[in-house]
Amino acid sequence: MIRALVVLLVSALLAAGLALAGSDQSSRIGNLPVFAICIAIAFIMQWIAFIPAWINKTEKFYDLTGSATYITVIALACVYTAELSLLKMIIAACVVLWALRLGSFLFLRIVQDKNDRRFDKIKTNPARFFSTWNLQGLWVSFTAAAALAAISSGRTEQGFAAIAIIGAALWLLGFIIEAVADAQKRRFRKQRASEQGSTRPFIDTGLWALSRHPNYFGEILLWAGVALMAVPLLQGWQFVTLVSPLFVYLLLTRISGVPLLERSADERYGNDPAYIAYKQRTPVLFPRLRSAK
Repeated sequence: MIRALVVLLVSALLAAGLALAGSDQSSRIGNLPVFAICIAIAFIMQWIAFIPAWINKTEKFYDLTGSATYITVIALACVYTAELSLLKMIIAACVVLWALRLGSFLFLRIVQDKNDRRFDKIKTNPARFFSTWNLQGLWVSFTAAAALAAISSGRTEQGFAAIAIIGAALWLLGFIIEAVADAQKRRFRKQRASEQGSTRPFIDTGLWALSRHPNYFGEILLWAGVALMAVPLLQGWQFVTLVSPLFVYLLLTRISGVPLLERSADERYGNDPAYIAYKQRTPVLFPRLRSAK
């Protein structure tokens, strides 16, 4: 309980600081900054979704709720921005397309797999389960911060800046890498399940021959692209929201994502010579440029 309260307090403080910085020069609904309203909605949607999730002890709609939250706050920022320029629309489209792709992928995966092992012990503890939903609100807020600040900014770009073009290219590359990596792993799992006595317990082909977590590399890359696209539209304290890709990187490499999956893989395959060799030749995150198998 104490740990959950600490998480809740820290989340509230971080969200408040982000809302304050991102609201500088933001469009307004009445006297309220659009950016701050979007941050508040990101949390409120999680709190509402938590109620039926707790009653039914299910995590089935967790990822879907996260994706729906991205789409909702981006849509709100677009509707209430002072002037919806071409660059703002492109940034919004990038976030929405990513959320639709990843949200549908994760939802179909949990429907097929029936459950998410990450929640096995958490969903029976109300405090810990609520903390995960609250953290998802923080994840949405920080990850989408640069996009929300750019869209809700009262500033419009003068022409299409080179940095925005570079950002769009990075987003496209990251989106393709993440989508292809997810598809390759899903296909591998289906093939492994259908092959009796398969000798390949883990994936080490395709993009997974270049990185042990290419999907996360793609995600970090695409959010870096979004941040670069946002730069020409930011002003004042809004530049604080450029922490977005750094937040994604730290989250995936230090808190969830990579550490959890690496630990799980070591427990399952740690004594397998093929897995040991795979770890030795394949970097954790950033791909090593060589021919994929």
